[in-house]
Amino acid sequence: MGSHRRGGTPAVSPAEGAPAVSPAEGAPAVPPAEGAPAVSPGARRPQALRARRRDGYFDTLRALALVRVVTYHTFGWAWCGLVFPSMGVMFALAGTLMAKSLERPAARVLRGRLRRLLPPFWFWGLFVVLAMLVHGWMPDWRIVYWIVPLGDPPGNAWGEQAWEILWYLRTYLWFVLLSPPLLRLFRLAPVPVLLLSLAPVLVLNFLRAGPDGRLGSALWDLSTYLFCWILGFAHRDGVLRRTRPALVALLSLAALGYGAWYAFAHQADVGTYDLDENPLAQAFWSAGYVTLLMWGKAYFRIGFARLARFPRLDRAVTVFNARAVTIYLWHEIALILAVPLIDRFWQVPAFERYLPLESQWFMFGIGWILIAGFVLACGWVEDVAARRKPRLLP
Repeated sequence: MGSHRRGGTPAVSPAEGAPAVSPAEGAPAVPPAEGAPAVSPGARRPQALRARRRDGYFDTLRALALVRVVTYHTFGWAWCGLVFPSMGVMFALAGTLMAKSLERPAARVLRGRLRRLLPPFWFWGLFVVLAMLVHGWMPDWRIVYWIVPLGDPPGNAWGEQAWEILWYLRTYLWFVLLSPPLLRLFRLAPVPVLLLSLAPVLVLNFLRAGPDGRLGSALWDLSTYLFCWILGFAHRDGVLRRTRPALVALLSLAALGYGAWYAFAHQADVGTYDLDENPLAQAFWSAGYVTLLMWGKAYFRIGFARLARFPRLDRAVTVFNARAVTIYLWHEIALILAVPLIDRFWQVPAFERYLPLESQWFMFGIGWILIAGFVLACGWVEDVAARRKPRLLP
């Protein structure tokens, strides 16, 4: 059903990975009053820097989603999706930022999104495609999906662990392209459109499963996360903030309850309660969970401005957001490389005696060290794609 290992993958929103240069949401640009005392540039700089800071709440959620992705792909814990549905969170954040961006001309926004997404994807894909060719892969016309991933890029079994994560980029790209008409439709009837966005996954699950192959896989993924994307529109337009808390709690808990029940009641169908293998359960659990997160942000105006009081944590969150695409694309390769690297450790008697080489936690740590190496070696591509000066770290 196009759902293998779905929820564990970044979750990343490619277009939002770079540091923001726009004013904080809702902060008006106010010119100085006539006759006001002059303020030196040095005195204005801290205030200007604070105005350009990204939303700490969203940045923290995105960083947590990336950590959860790597954790799931290391340990394979089925309960990860219940504790934190990273993909639903990421699509909701991307929907919010897309609605904000569409205040500008749609064509300009779409070009910007493609420009930020495709170069890091091409750079990563060059290595993956060459490696698969060396290992016997014979491409056909579908190799065009390695240029623009409107469908699942093809590959061989040898490289599957690396390329299977590309479903997220394909789904994200389609949501970006569909956002201008979706946003217009949403603004005609916000609440009905938001609630009806769960209908497609119900139709696919109970009435007609849809076609096989790439088209069917794309339909399942779009239907699973459509609510979360449109929920981002609702947050941006203030619909969530104006909704009564009791109604939000009732609908969210109902969605969470149905999603959890369906996941556990249909384990025999998919072999596990893992939400990644159950699109309907994933859709409803993510809908309820992310609604509470986004409503809390809107209603209580949570900003996490205090994150700046912890410089190291603030720095880590900044790097995760500015290198989100790099972390997402390269994390599976890092985990793949961690296995032969640990095998070499067994040949060193001191390592064999003193290091927990058999522990998955050790592989988890090695994986993050390799991810950090990829961030340093390949993250500059995100700067080039965003038309910024390339840097080792943002």
